Amino acid sequence: MTRTAQYSSEGAAHLTGVAYIPRWLGGVSCYITFGLGGLLSSLTILPLLRIWPGSEQARIARVQRAVHIMFKGFVAMLTWAGVLKVTTEHIERLEQAKGKVIIANHPTLVDVVVLISLMPNVSCIVKQGLWRNPFLRGVVSCAGYIPNRGADLLLKDCQEVLAQGTNMIIFPEGTRTHIDAVINDFARGAANIALRTHTDLIPVVLRTNAVGLTKQQPWYEIPRKTIGMNVEVGETIPHIRYYEEIGTEAKMARQLTRDLEHFYKQQLDSHYDSRK
Repeated sequence: MTRTAQYSSEGAAHLTGVAYIPRWLGGVSCYITFGLGGLLSSLTILPLLRIWPGSEQARIARVQRAVHIMFKGFVAMLTWAGVLKVTTEHIERLEQAKGKVIIANHPTLVDVVVLISLMPNVSCIVKQGLWRNPFLRGVVSCAGYIPNRGADLLLKDCQEVLAQGTNMIIFPEGTRTHIDAVINDFARGAANIALRTHTDLIPVVLRTNAVGLTKQQPWYEIPRKTIGMNVEVGETIPHIRYYEEIGTEAKMARQLTRDLEHFYKQQLDSHYDSRK
């Protein structure tokens, strides 16, 4: 497999005209089902799992596993509709991870759904808007996901989640990759969380072979070509090596962020100069 932003897409048809109608109907139906399913589950099964006897950690873990199963079903629906086809490499590194910061590039709308569908014990930082979304606020609340609030409170929440052995997904780009870019510039949030909570990182490269579900496209613009997404799980990056080599936390965070951005550019851009 060539280390480029896209891998081979031979055999994937670009649908036009009448042939595109079933794909569009199938894709839109998946999103509607996902939204209604999120609303229904947040009113029924998820609160029940949350109040079922057990420790707070056990109750949240039950809900996260249920969300994992629901998202796995949604990915299966997208596959059936011809919107998405997911393949994986070294997925055992995610399955065996405990209390790790999982970082990934962010090419499509469904990246977090795909990652959660592959990991039963995972949390993530959720933007404040989703806490007001009637279809998803029950899911993110019951699953113990972390609201993106002030830096000190956010760090405290992340530390508690990671200490329990739960993994955390963070997209250093902050938003979906711009359609004309290999990756967006990385923010230092992921590096700061990993270093200040003394947590190792696992890099995940999401490699797609077709443009679709981007930031510049509305959700209902279903891709005319099936998006092949290869989930490539890298080796663990130990946080301790930054404490051994560099001084202050700010310097360590800057260096780790530069290293992560370099890694992703090297993986995704065949023209990137790896000596930079």
